[in-house]
Amino acid sequence: MTTRVEIDHRLAVRHPEKARRPDNPIAAKPSWIRVKAPTHPIYHETRALMRDHGLVTVCEEAACPNIGECWSQRHATMMIMGGTCTRACSFCNVATGIPGALDATEPDRVADAVAKLGLRHVVITSVDRDDLRDGGAAHFAAVIRALRVAAPLTTVEVLTPDFLRKPGAVEIVVQARPDVFNHNLETVPRLYPTIRPGARYFQSLRLLDQVKQLDGGIFTKSGLMVGLGETKPEILQVMDDLRVADIDFLTLGQYLQPTVKHAAVAEFVTPDGFADYAAAARAKGFLMVSATPLTRSSYHADADFAQLRAARANKLVVA
Repeated sequence: MTTRVEIDHRLAVRHPEKARRPDNPIAAKPSWIRVKAPTHPIYHETRALMRDHGLVTVCEEAACPNIGECWSQRHATMMIMGGTCTRACSFCNVATGIPGALDATEPDRVADAVAKLGLRHVVITSVDRDDLRDGGAAHFAAVIRALRVAAPLTTVEVLTPDFLRKPGAVEIVVQARPDVFNHNLETVPRLYPTIRPGARYFQSLRLLDQVKQLDGGIFTKSGLMVGLGETKPEILQVMDDLRVADIDFLTLGQYLQPTVKHAAVAEFVTPDGFADYAAAARAKGFLMVSATPLTRSSYHADADFAQLRAARANKLVVA
């Protein structure tokens, strides 16, 4: 008989695969990257609700700098399928290891929490689950269906893994009809071997293209980090690749190094630099662009979705 040992990532080393890597000193952040410590009472209410429902959030697991602002507005991004990822990206603070089994009660718990928060828009993301036959696609679909029942007025955005070598997975998620399908390219193709070694650039791009081919009514979205050593021409080329796939919404934010074992920050892009990227992206035809040092995939996602929907409606009227 085989015994499966499940590791509690809260007690184990979060990044065992990085333990032997040389340290990368963490550079001091510039003046334009400053966030306040969370003190608002609603922040603590949101945190308590997550705990009461036994939910994991990417806000905490990825050490998001915007957690104080977002949770103080009752905005939290749920991370389903556990807190342990099967990948080992050099930028990510989510724990790496062998995940446990899926929890069949999770979709209802997520939906109940969203209903209690009264969210107009919710973002559902996950760890990578390469151990599952469908990469967790059916679980994503179950969460979407539960949300439609418990919070029918809430629009749903999913931020999925790449479903690498998981045939049929993207179709399962698309059939559940999220309002927004997000998958982040994260960085330029040249940096994939060191920054995102478990992924393939063109698989991620193809995934987003497939969504549009399967259901053109679903908004598609992708995000990039800057400051990892990429060049501006490389970022502009990725924008072109995304437009070929008819991506609606692009986010760009500054990479911030979580620990000394993660990839070092090569550059802190200035606010003016982000403004230049935003102008270039809009000129290329994205319906919506968010590009600031603190932009993250789900940052201001509710307001952004309202603008995204309005932008599409305006485009249809003009056409």
